[in-house]
Amino acid sequence: MAFINLNNVTYKYPLTKTPALQNINLQVNEGEFVAIVGPNGAGKSTLCYTLAGFVPHFFKGEISGTVEVAGIDSSKSTLDKWVLNVGLAFQNPFNQISGAKYTVFEEIAFGLENTGVPRDEMKPRVEEAMKLTDISNLADRSPYSLSGGQQQRVALTSILVMRPKLLVLDEPTSQMDPIGTREVFGVIRKMAEGGMTVVMVEHKMEWIANFADRVVALKDGQVLMEGKPNEVLTSELLVENGFGVSRYTSTAREAKKQGLWKKEKLPVTLDEAVEGFKK
Repeated sequence: MAFINLNNVTYKYPLTKTPALQNINLQVNEGEFVAIVGPNGAGKSTLCYTLAGFVPHFFKGEISGTVEVAGIDSSKSTLDKWVLNVGLAFQNPFNQISGAKYTVFEEIAFGLENTGVPRDEMKPRVEEAMKLTDISNLADRSPYSLSGGQQQRVALTSILVMRPKLLVLDEPTSQMDPIGTREVFGVIRKMAEGGMTVVMVEHKMEWIANFADRVVALKDGQVLMEGKPNEVLTSELLVENGFGVSRYTSTAREAKKQGLWKKEKLPVTLDEAVEGFKK
């Protein structure tokens, strides 16, 4: 049985006429790293909220179908119990910082405090999580004195320290430079290899191709296609439906029309493009 199991899930926010999600069927195995892509308004964030239990327990609205994580039905659980297994990192880290703590260390420990983790266990867990995301040097800083990229790392660390079974990420690298992006993707890949299930919304196609196991493309609240990263991210179907694609994919596609790209598969990453044009 799949670790995540969504069957015919349709959801409509309160006071809206059009469903944000329509007949979503999605299965994700334990330890799998799945990336969600799609244009603005595709329903990506709503899917994240659904997996994290915020839909319908916080946002309310109308939902049909079943949402199961680790064999538990979301409709039969409560949000306070659901979040013990599922961690959500928002797109804007400022929305995730509690405002109740003076230092980064205290901010990361806040969730552990609320769930009653003993103090002698709390300190090493916070230190381990901060080391994992390379923010140990920020421990005594105020969360509000940090850059956007640093705040995003703090928000991610605050989730990782809770050791959720499912990690849901809504564009966690949106405010990071390329070096920070690579490091965070590496951390997330390592968590998946350690058994944590990861669902990530992201627009950076090259990084998705390098790190994700599978890609799901959403359009108008529906699954347009899914499959291996290279298969989905180079598909003509994405271009036809207004998706952004990698610059290397679009360049090679044009080169292929002129007979300058000889390989059967189009590239998504720089390394793939260099190798293809060499041949």
